Amino acid sequence: MANTARLKQEYAERIAPALKEKFGYTSTMQIPVLKKIVINQGLGIATADKKIIEVAMNELTAITGQKAVATVSKKDVANFKLRKKMPIGVMVTLRRERMYEFLERLVKVALPRIRDFKGIEGKLDGRGNYTLGIQEQIIFPEINIDTIDRIMGMNITFVTTAKTDEEGYALLKEFGLPFKNAK
Repeated sequence: MANTARLKQEYAERIAPALKEKFGYTSTMQIPVLKKIVINQGLGIATADKKIIEVAMNELTAITGQKAVATVSKKDVANFKLRKKMPIGVMVTLRRERMYEFLERLVKVALPRIRDFKGIEGKLDGRGNYTLGIQEQIIFPEINIDTIDRIMGMNITFVTTAKTDEEGYALLKEFGLPFKNAK
């Protein structure tokens, strides 16, 4: 757990003062903070095979170090053979130390393992939050490639307290996310 404090400490010592100076904040409470990271896998194919949810939960738990939960459908959709309260995905919400630990592993280990990696898109949602789509779960070293029977992607959402995209972008860039288009 010593290295998780490293990213948090780096935020306090280097990132926060840099953002305060860049945006001219008068109070330290105005400086954007990374609140949580939500990892989500939508598994529409799970309507046919129930074991897919279990496998995805185990993989996501291994990747994040926190128990994944199944997400369920809200209503019936006949065209998709979907019933209300049927499990159709898995998700994990990371906060505090686990969030920083996951972020560090994502930036330093997982993203560089993507084939032909040139950086990630720099488009935020308008409120300073960013969602990163990953096509293959095998970029994480916790996943044993030999035991994989299906390649599944996931969405990783970084939720910040930033008021604008520019502030959120600056915060995530300082944390080391490798954006393509350097602003």
